[in-house]
Amino acid sequence: QVQLVESGGGLVQAGGSLRLSCAASGRTISSYAMGWFRQVPGKEREFVTAISWSGDSTYIEDSVKGRFTISRDNAKNTVYLQMNSLKPEDTAVYYCAARSWSYSRKWYQYEYWGQGTQVTVSS
Repeated sequence: QVQLVESGGGLVQAGGSLRLSCAASGRTISSYAMGWFRQVPGKEREFVTAISWSGDSTYIEDSVKGRFTISRDNAKNTVYLQMNSLKPEDTAVYYCAARSWSYSRKWYQYEYWGQGTQVTVSS
């Protein structure tokens, strides 16, 4: 079992930055691809970005490309999401997730989830 806990969310003005962290426990995440998803009420959970188990490859949704960066520190069992140039449409609950070995853009293919952290971007 892998337990994931997100932190770092909050309220920020448009154009600002936030760094989300996802701390894992229970098992090392070094063999898991890690993803970040987001969700707003009434909508399906949306893929944001993911990183391979080794950290060599990243995958990112077009809407955040050039603004968001995913990274991981397997020694700390932690994944990060650096979010720059935030826009009001980035407002959502952000979740991190773990999937054995390979990444996916489909939220239902991830095995473990955190509880989410709220990000609110004011205009």
